[in-house]
Amino acid sequence: MSKLLIEVDDEALAEAQQLLGTSTKKVTANAALAEFANRLERVRALNSLADMAEQGDFDVLLDKANYRG
Repeated sequence: MSKLLIEVDDEALAEAQQLLGTSTKKVTANAALAEFANRLERVRALNSLADMAEQGDFDVLLDKANYRG
């Protein structure tokens, strides 16, 4: 784990702390970074699914006979 000395916006930190339900500045900063990375990963996955849908990759599912036994 890296140790950093940085200045942060106190209001933004307090809001993040409240939204995340964290108790310390350190935990808040780490949780906010993790949440941000996870959200971007989910956005990328959703964009990938949207691209697949535009290409027709899921069209086979429009006919129920293709996926019900």
